[in-house]
Order: sequence, then C-alpha cells, then structure tokens
Amino acid sequence: MQTEEHRWYSPALNREMALKVYGHWGTPLLVFPCSLGRYYDYEGMGMVEAISDHITTGRVKLFCVDSVDAESWYNFSVPPGQRHDRHEAYDRYIVDEVVPFIRNHCQQPRVRVVTNGCSMGAYHAVNCFLKHPDLFAGAIALSGLYRLDRTEFGLAAADIAAVYFNSPIHYLPALSDPWFLNHYRQSKIVVCVGQGAWEAEALEDTRQLAALFQEKKIPAWVDIWGYDVDHDWPWWFRQMDYFLGSLY
Repeated sequence: MQTEEHRWYSPALNREMALKVYGHWGTPLLVFPCSLGRYYDYEGMGMVEAISDHITTGRVKLFCVDSVDAESWYNFSVPPGQRHDRHEAYDRYIVDEVVPFIRNHCQQPRVRVVTNGCSMGAYHAVNCFLKHPDLFAGAIALSGLYRLDRTEFGLAAADIAAVYFNSPIHYLPALSDPWFLNHYRQSKIVVCVGQGAWEAEALEDTRQLAALFQEKKIPAWVDIWGYDVDHDWPWWFRQMDYFLGSLY
C-alpha cells in the first residue's frame, strides 16, 4: 500500500500540522480522528488494515488529518466562545489548506471529498460536510455525537448560543437556504450507530439527526445496528468495510 506523511506550518492554526495518505487512487476520504486523536490513529488502531482491500484496489484513498480537540471542544479552561473560535480556525485549516492539498494530490482540481470518522471523528465529518457541501460529496459517520450540549464537552444548553454554528442538531432545524439543501440532497450521507455498550448518547443523536434529514427531505442512509454493537473499533472495522463495499 502506498503511504505518505506530510506536514506543514498552518497559517490558520499558527502551528505545524501533519496528515497521512494511504493509497494511490480512488474516492478521497478525509478522515478525522476520534476525540483528542492523532492523524496516525486510523492506522494504529487497525482501521487501515481492516479496509485495506478498498484502498489497495483503488476504490478509496485516505487522507487522515490531525485534530485540535484539546484546544477547542475539550479545552475546559476557556469560555465556550473561545473554544468555538479555535474550532473555526481548524475549519479554515481544513477548507483552505487540506482540501486544496487533497485535490492537488489526486490531480483532480474539482473533486469533492467524502468526510469520515468514528466517535468524535463522526461529529467532525458530519459538521464539516454540512458547513461546506460544495467541497464535500458526503459523509460516512460512525457512532457520533451531533450536539455540543453533551456532558462530554462540558457544555450546557445555556452555552449553545456561543457554539451554535458548530452544533448540527441545533443549527439544522432553522436551515432553509436552498443552496445548502440542494447540495445535501445530491450527496451521499451515511450515519451509523450501534445499540450496545457506550452507544446510548450517540444512538439518541443519530435518531435526532435522522429525523432532521427526513424533515428536510435530505436522503441519508441511517443505519442502526444491533444491541451487541458497541462503541468500539472492532465494530467500526466491520461498518466501514460494509459501507465502502456498498458505495464504491
């Protein structure tokens, strides 16, 4: 399998950032790591090996990025608005630096990338896609939380005003702009969750997201797996292999 590691100083984030590429050809997947994760976690946790057939045969090409979660949503030492601002800087890094890098690397200047991630990575995948559907062709999100007023983030309902535009379950109900909705309706959206251990909140958020997609007439493949399906890598391996095999 062809692999490459790249790093550069990010003007948006004012620090060095790294990413890793897996594969030589195929639909580009922008992979976000789990909470506080790193760009090499997809490989280190076994996902790259689990979906290696899809990579080596040129169906997909992975671009695994680093996170700044410790400086944004998990930085409990600063106010919600400041955490939001740091995430917005990360969003600019993805849009202004990573997407052009992917397009250049694929030698496809207009290619729309598919976002992907598990757990916190699923949140990033969905949120990034929803904010920039002209750049992204869809999302494959596994076991994510899609609202920021969760205990995990140390945010309450009173904090949502400061982070509203990065909390999908909060901003989607009011979104009526045809430009966004038309892009969503032409995209491939996959949202999956299990019903086993550690999946309760992700299951609740996935169901809420599914209801919002249905209300907005946004076609999405929302797949809820069984009561034995836990919030853990072995199940995410199976899910990714299944969805990639079905889509590409």
